[in-house]
Amino acid sequence: MKPLLSPSSSSVLGGTSLSCFYTLLAFILFVVILYSEDFLCIFGQGELVLTQPPISQTEKKQETTSLPFAIGRTEEGCDVFSGRWVRDELARPHYEESECPYIQPQLTCQEHGRPDKEYQKWRWQPHGCDLPSFNATLMLEALRGKRMMFVGDSLNRGQYVSMVCLLHRILPENAKSMETSQDQSLVVFRAKDYNATIEFNWAPFLLESNSDNAIVHRVAERMVKKGSINKHGKNWKGVDVLVFNTYLWWMTGQKMKFLSGSFDDEKKDIEELTTEEAYRVAMKSMLKWVRKNMDRNKTRVFFTSMSPLHIKSTEWGGEPGGNCYNETTLIEDPNYWGSESKSIMQVIGEEFSKSKYPITFLNITQLSNYRKDAHTSIYKKQWTPLTPEQLANPVSYADCVHWCLPGLQDTWNELLFAKLFYP
Repeated sequence: MKPLLSPSSSSVLGGTSLSCFYTLLAFILFVVILYSEDFLCIFGQGELVLTQPPISQTEKKQETTSLPFAIGRTEEGCDVFSGRWVRDELARPHYEESECPYIQPQLTCQEHGRPDKEYQKWRWQPHGCDLPSFNATLMLEALRGKRMMFVGDSLNRGQYVSMVCLLHRILPENAKSMETSQDQSLVVFRAKDYNATIEFNWAPFLLESNSDNAIVHRVAERMVKKGSINKHGKNWKGVDVLVFNTYLWWMTGQKMKFLSGSFDDEKKDIEELTTEEAYRVAMKSMLKWVRKNMDRNKTRVFFTSMSPLHIKSTEWGGEPGGNCYNETTLIEDPNYWGSESKSIMQVIGEEFSKSKYPITFLNITQLSNYRKDAHTSIYKKQWTPLTPEQLANPVSYADCVHWCLPGLQDTWNELLFAKLFYP
């Protein structure tokens, strides 16, 4: 019987089969390579290995250790201090001036005749992200059994009062109280059901000074005592959330006097330092005290940057001789920087970068610079009678340092809330 295929045709078929085999093998390899991530994911490992960048040791450490009070993170790449002001007629202000009995008469602008409320209706909008909404219940729950304290001058006291106004609304009348020490250097608001306190300690230089009397402190020649931070620091021990500020009192325009001995010494040992040198001493002292006395596993420390002044209208293109008086609009130049000292900001940056204790910097300076409309101006309690000359020229007695409440300082506390819970 003849074979079905001749030898020649057999060899051709064998070559064809081999060629098809290699073609099929190449195709399989191509598919495997093309869909390798999917195959690996199916077997449970590929997504981690192939789609996520390697994690550095620093990132691993940050992931395994979270700051006290934190419940989340700020969006990647979001700087909450960089943004713009937008009108918000619906959600601003957070409270009415008349609803918060804790606002000092120096800050109650409506009560003292301010005719407009436009300054109350601005919301800070960071570029590319949103601030979390201030949640009074969350704040009080986080502070249950704890202490929160603001330490510094009258500007920090304004931020303190703002925080109290934001929180007290959800508390029944019999579940809250406000107490002030006899010398008014310590103010304590109690949320009784939460066993929580929000406190303020008057310490304008943080260090001991001849301006430490919270009632009478307008001294002509300001003087600070070297190595004296423990004088006020004894009030800060055991605090769970600590918010510092100090700036305005250092800006005398002259050299700052540092005392080595006692204020009672008849002959005083005094060293004079430039503003920047003196401020650096204060920052070093504060950071050293925090490192020695605060527990990073339970305490959060904040530092509020300098609060801007609006005392020269020519700085924002206004008429010569003016200031914040009668200003009801915002500064629209996003690059505007007023008379505040950038050298002080540089000192803060340099010293904080060396700190071994994590301190959150609340950079409220630039965003507050735009708000020439938000100062108390002439709408406040005047502690001394005004002269006929002053009354004839309101610019002469306008307060372009402090801020109306409700107002700008509520935003400072929104930023504090954001960085406390979403660092």
